[in-house]
Amino acid sequence: MAPPPEEGERFDTLLRHKGLVIERIVSSSKIESQQYLQAQDEWVVLLQGEAELDVAGKRLALKAGDYVFIPSATPHTVLSASQGALWLAVHLHETIREAGVNKER
Repeated sequence: MAPPPEEGERFDTLLRHKGLVIERIVSSSKIESQQYLQAQDEWVVLLQGEAELDVAGKRLALKAGDYVFIPSATPHTVLSASQGALWLAVHLHETIREAGVNKER
């Protein structure tokens, strides 16, 4: 695997299938806090390192092995990360088929 970026984060898509996207994210300790507000649900696990997140106004200190589920439309920000922090992110996009099923209920 390539070394971590000197600044920011690197996103590598490992799998994209129907409404599922799995990414490997490698963080630098020099990270610019940016708020995300995504249309899809996200489950993320920190595999290596430490990080601090703000999820809907709640601060979360994460260490290797910690994970968090972030529902769609939930504001979240990576406040800090250790150099080389390694994440696995699973994004669950609503598929067209699911959207039709949900509307029928």
